[in-house]
Amino acid sequence: MITPLDIENKKFSKQMMNGYSVEEVDDFLDDLTEDYSKNYKEATALRAKVDELTKNLEHYKSIEETLQNTLVMAQTTAEDVKKIAQQQADQIINEARNVAQKQITDLDNETVAKKKELEDVKKQFDIYKAKMESLLISQLELLKDINKDA
Repeated sequence: MITPLDIENKKFSKQMMNGYSVEEVDDFLDDLTEDYSKNYKEATALRAKVDELTKNLEHYKSIEETLQNTLVMAQTTAEDVKKIAQQQADQIINEARNVAQKQITDLDNETVAKKKELEDVKKQFDIYKAKMESLLISQLELLKDINKDA
């Protein structure tokens, strides 16, 4: 690539006849050198800017990849936590059902025992009633006998 310094240092051979005006060529080369210098500096600055932007782009792509990996990991973790929570909930429900079933069984057994106890009390009451009835009949007979004797 031709640099502005190459243009500035370029020398042309001089012709004796029908040649170019040295002064006009020099003026033109000066103008050309000035414009080319501006363009060269601008191109260099733009290349540096492109390099910087490329570097930034790579950095942001790296950040994006990290964020995507983090998001995937977070989703996986959330699914794992949800799964564990569901397992714990199922376990709690099963334990509660087992406790409830045991309590129902215990209450059923207690009910059976109380019914048996009630039947025993009823039998005892019937026995007591029969004894009292027998006692009262015997007392009534005694009173009848006393009334006959008197």
